[in-house]
Amino acid sequence: MKGNQILLDHVGAREAAALLVDGRLSDLLIDGDAPRPGTVYRAVTARPAAGQGGVFVKTPDGQAYLRGVKGIGAGEVIHVQVTGYGEPGKAIPVTHKLLFKSRYAIVTPEAPGLNLSRSIRDDDVRDALLGLAHDAMDGCGMGLILRSAAAGADANAVAEDIAAMRDLAEQVARDQGTGPEVLSLGDGPHVLAWRDWAGHADVVTEAGCFESHGVLDAIDAARSARVPLGGGASMFVEATRALVAVDVNTGADGSFAAGLKANMACARALPIALRVRGFGGQITIDLAPMPKKERRTFEAALRTALRDDDVETVLAGWTPLGHFELQRKRARLPLSQVLA
Repeated sequence: MKGNQILLDHVGAREAAALLVDGRLSDLLIDGDAPRPGTVYRAVTARPAAGQGGVFVKTPDGQAYLRGVKGIGAGEVIHVQVTGYGEPGKAIPVTHKLLFKSRYAIVTPEAPGLNLSRSIRDDDVRDALLGLAHDAMDGCGMGLILRSAAAGADANAVAEDIAAMRDLAEQVARDQGTGPEVLSLGDGPHVLAWRDWAGHADVVTEAGCFESHGVLDAIDAARSARVPLGGGASMFVEATRALVAVDVNTGADGSFAAGLKANMACARALPIALRVRGFGGQITIDLAPMPKKERRTFEAALRTALRDDDVETVLAGWTPLGHFELQRKRARLPLSQVLA
């Protein structure tokens, strides 16, 4: 089937959402047991992490780690927000720079000012949205960012979205409690799909749609490390304790250009493979043999493929052994952990 489809269903008892592009699984969200990113806590500081520029804090869901803060002593009450998933056995990663994010609007309590997504280029649209933002945020000292989806949305829907995020942010700001508590839960897969997969798509909500549209089969395939790349080439994407290893193979193709073709196919397929499997952290790619002069071509292709990826990824560069490294935010739980 051509076009995009958003499927909202469950995998077992877990809420899940899938994005199909031209009939193929492009993104997958499955609820886990760990605290969801976006969750806001009232937390109590415990002890600073010596030499690391951070502090451990107590939350209702266990110990969390707040990075990049100074001058905070033990026993202080602060508001923090979950930014991602920690490695097994480690503290929950949190930040004190809260964001209240919805489909059209992001309220930023620590960054005042009204801003629009850079992708909104039409001057008339920008003027209309700025006028809407001024009215909706009147009398509020917090900041606001209008996302790209706001450009084609109904003005009343955008205004309601801004009001909802403003109300939530102000409610958290008014909190005067003293002990660890959850102040706002992060969004689940169905809300995240509505919020972040904002492009035109058909939405399917019938129970069992994962099975009828082949999503369950695609999930089973994603539990395997092997990813076909076409023409007999493949890559293996496997998580170890230290990093995610990607091994690119040319298969039976012995031609001079086989390595470059396989590596370019890897660049195009890797973001989807990482998203669906929920992999983050350090990623090392062992590429198929290719001339050094083609390295920039590979980097450009990978950068282009990551442009539409919503998980923050840094291209770290080449190692002396010719491997290519990435650093990717742990924004998802690994599929193997969620479906264990």
